[in-house]
Amino acid sequence: MLRLIAGALLLGGAPVAQAALSPAERTMASSVEAGYEPAVALLERLVNQNSGSMNVAGVKAVADMLRPEFEALGFTVSWKPMDAVKRAGHLIAVHKGKPGTTKMLLIGHLDTVFEPDSPFQTFTREGGASGSDWARGPGAADDKGGVVTMLLALKAMQAAGTLKGANIEVVLTGDEEDAGEPVSVARGDLIDAGKRADVALDFEGLSQEDGKDMGSIARRSSNSWTVRASGKSGHSSGIFSTSAGDGAIYELARIITTFRKELPEPNLTFNVGLIGGGQSADIDKDGVRIAVTGKTNIIPPVAVAKGDFRTLSEEQTRRVQAKMQVIVDAGHLPGTSATIAFDLGYPSMAPTAGNRALLDRLNGVNRDLKLAEMAALDPLKRGAGDISFVAADVDGLVGLGPASSGDHSPAEKVDLASMKRQASRAAILMSRLAREKGRK
Repeated sequence: MLRLIAGALLLGGAPVAQAALSPAERTMASSVEAGYEPAVALLERLVNQNSGSMNVAGVKAVADMLRPEFEALGFTVSWKPMDAVKRAGHLIAVHKGKPGTTKMLLIGHLDTVFEPDSPFQTFTREGGASGSDWARGPGAADDKGGVVTMLLALKAMQAAGTLKGANIEVVLTGDEEDAGEPVSVARGDLIDAGKRADVALDFEGLSQEDGKDMGSIARRSSNSWTVRASGKSGHSSGIFSTSAGDGAIYELARIITTFRKELPEPNLTFNVGLIGGGQSADIDKDGVRIAVTGKTNIIPPVAVAKGDFRTLSEEQTRRVQAKMQVIVDAGHLPGTSATIAFDLGYPSMAPTAGNRALLDRLNGVNRDLKLAEMAALDPLKRGAGDISFVAADVDGLVGLGPASSGDHSPAEKVDLASMKRQASRAAILMSRLAREKGRK
């Protein structure tokens, strides 16, 4: 895997000295300011179109709204249907620039967690103290606000003349909030784009701590597991006897308790989300409900639990899987047995040296914009995301979208004004990268 070395590189490999904004970069900053209100108007139109992950027509409608925005900037736009995984599809936009220069992959998504039956459906703009500018709405931040910030940055580059030479591929997935399966198909186009790219920039929301903007160079994985325990059924008066054994629920309890005692390690979290047992315990097709039957005087022959685990590296994922497997297999209680199955969803994005170098580059932009330096965010404070599918192949940076609060809830609110500094940061960073020699 080819990665950026720590520090900025030019054609000859010498460190970049960016002491101040260039005339073109000053033009970008003023263009962002001029494009702010049109960007908010576009965001309002996007938010008012429902695009819950399962609303295939709605996701496609959002893509159709965005297509002319990218085409006006000289991108070749295509739509990749995802009927095979029962999702809408992905919008892919390609801008060909100067041969041999940095290939940038920009990542965002079209869908939201709010389906058509949600009562939270419309964009509402509201002011606040000290002239603040906020808006509420489904996906106003995650990730329609991020996509609009991306476009605001690209338009600033066009105004300054730096977009012309930039090699950029944009992938806006239509099912980030509920990925279709198999993931190898649902994320195939994104993975292929990552293999072509030198740098990946993710336009999901900006993370903040104590009012300070933070840089994200890592995201943890999102994986799930299912444990099924079985035992002998019989009258409860015989439980723990040699002939009856301990029953499936005690066996499942043994496993869950041992997970809690033996799994903890840095950067790992693991959760039990569903559990049930009795005479029968059937998980529904969506994996979100367990229907249980039984009586207090019957030893339960069946028990099942589902949960997740999140890791910071693929090596950690493999190690935790192996440890969970050993716990399930070892020391079965009398008369019982158990199995575990894993569903590996979103991979991890480890905090590599190349990712740190990209944050250093962004902090160079911050210095020139007279903005505070951004420290690296603790990855435990950020969920999984699409950039992780390309993390094995390309250096990446997360969080170039706007600041927000209440994401994934009816309280979702975006700091509209934050789009300005985020678009300025992104436009200048991409313009500087576009002048450099590509790594692939």
